Amino acid sequence: MKILAILLLTSFVSTSIFSDQNNDPFEKVNKLTHQMNDELDKVVAKPVAKLYKKVTPDIIEIGLSNSISNIEDISIGINNILQGKIKDGLSDFTRFTVNSTFGLMGLFDIASDMGLEKHNEDFGQTLAVWGVPHGPYIVLPGLGPSSLRDSLSLIPDAILSPSLLFSDDRTIYGIKGVDLLITRADLLGIDVLIVGDEYLFMKDAYFQNREYDIKDGLVEDDFDTFDDWEE
Repeated sequence: MKILAILLLTSFVSTSIFSDQNNDPFEKVNKLTHQMNDELDKVVAKPVAKLYKKVTPDIIEIGLSNSISNIEDISIGINNILQGKIKDGLSDFTRFTVNSTFGLMGLFDIASDMGLEKHNEDFGQTLAVWGVPHGPYIVLPGLGPSSLRDSLSLIPDAILSPSLLFSDDRTIYGIKGVDLLITRADLLGIDVLIVGDEYLFMKDAYFQNREYDIKDGLVEDDFDTFDDWEE
């Protein structure tokens, strides 16, 4: 979430290469969906997230977050393997094994203390590595910013985790609900960083964040263009 916060802060001082209107052929529908999501967030998601942060002790909040993160390591590992990053994939599976065994089903992140790095991969990133373009910008009802490629990747992502571990639908949906709640709670306060047109701001921030994820943080920022003037 720190990455997203930084991107939200910096996106208004740089011109994203993704802000071309050609990437947003569904702008009218997207803006309507954005407004609907914004109202839904104000009425439901944000108040619930605030209540969660208020009544949940830090130790429980951290434990829940760790547990969700532990479950995600399986799909992250699979996607790393699919992207050809075998070492990272094996590390992800090791993280899951260690935290599930010694971390009480992931409540404690023992693996990170052992030096096993936490990765962030999904099937949308895998498709990008395979050469699939992001396609047009899409705002999904209830979920927010996305692209055609990332929207289609939601299906295999849903199959990979947590469905691989649990067969009961209520458990699966419960885990996904907690994941969404934690994500929204982590984003509390981010909205104060939004400057100018909120719709354009969120679109640029989304594509910058995805570029960062796809390239594992190895991205060129706009300030690199000034390096030649330092000599």
